Amino acid sequence: MQPFSFFYGIIQVTDFHIFVIRAVLAVVFAVVLTRVFHPDFQPVYVAGLAVILVGLAYLAEFLRQRKK
Repeated sequence: MQPFSFFYGIIQVTDFHIFVIRAVLAVVFAVVLTRVFHPDFQPVYVAGLAVILVGLAYLAEFLRQRKK
């Protein structure tokens, strides 16, 4: 039995959903990392770090799929 097999066919995860999930997680991690290492953060730095994190997520996916 696969995890979440109950939802199989009910929830369709598209590329847009994956992007939104990655973007939200990137913003959360960017805020946490910026607050830990630079307490007087500016929103521009958080946005820049979030963009970099999303880009790295897509790069990692590309490299993982290229190996197959």
